[in-house]
Amino acid sequence: MLDEPTRPAAPPPGPAGQASVPAAAEAAAQCAPVPLPAKPAFCIVAAETPEAEAARTTLSERYRTVRAEDADVIIALGGDGFLLETLHRHLPLCKPVYGMNRGSVGFLLNNFSPRGLTDRVRRAQRVALNPLRMVAVNAQGRHEALAFNEVSLLRETRQAAKLRISVDGVERLPELACDGALVSTPAGSTAYNLSAHGPIVPLGAGILALTPISAFRPRRWRGALLPHTAKLQFDILEGAKRPVSAVADFTEIRDVARVEVCEDRSVASILLFDPEMNLEERILKEQFTP
Repeated sequence: MLDEPTRPAAPPPGPAGQASVPAAAEAAAQCAPVPLPAKPAFCIVAAETPEAEAARTTLSERYRTVRAEDADVIIALGGDGFLLETLHRHLPLCKPVYGMNRGSVGFLLNNFSPRGLTDRVRRAQRVALNPLRMVAVNAQGRHEALAFNEVSLLRETRQAAKLRISVDGVERLPELACDGALVSTPAGSTAYNLSAHGPIVPLGAGILALTPISAFRPRRWRGALLPHTAKLQFDILEGAKRPVSAVADFTEIRDVARVEVCEDRSVASILLFDPEMNLEERILKEQFTP
């Protein structure tokens, strides 16, 4: 989903379209819920697909639109990948994001309709998402990135990766031979984590999912559920022979030697959902989907 072509609404606030992590954290830490005005101003952004572009044209003809900096709400039109990109791009602005599905799955999005958008936005339920902060170290230095879905470590060649996993400074798995491993937020637990046979995590559980990807040894290890306060460290074993990349949502760092992951409670993005599209209910239902 993250490879959807997109069109930014404004020049990106940081390199490679990413917000600067320290700036994003400082801005988001000052965010607080603000009541919406009777007629909120919208910034409408859309994926570069015919469906999303047509939806933006329709909405722009019906509603007052402004720059993201001046908007009360950012309206995102596309799929789940585009919504994640919108969260990252506009994180420093602390603006709530109301997404409407003009993509495929649309798990994090509301149904699209041009009618009654102002009323829908005003009565929408707010969900605060705290991302994971990834710190990856390689020969070029130390790299930081945020992930609202997951941080994943992936083998780069035909040979299995070998990882040593520590939690809160305690070594828990001295060697995991695998295609990779990932740490997922509750909101991201129904994405790559679920595809890798990881558990679905309810939003309010205060839990992170640690899931192996095609584990070879130990063969029976299926991962772990960890408190959201846990600090994980992955040390790459035999990195020169078995190189590994680290990915936070769509930011990839190649040839890593060590990766640290923790939840960053100082950073938050606000998603808006129609009451009937409640995200907690969707996650619950997903656990009973055949």
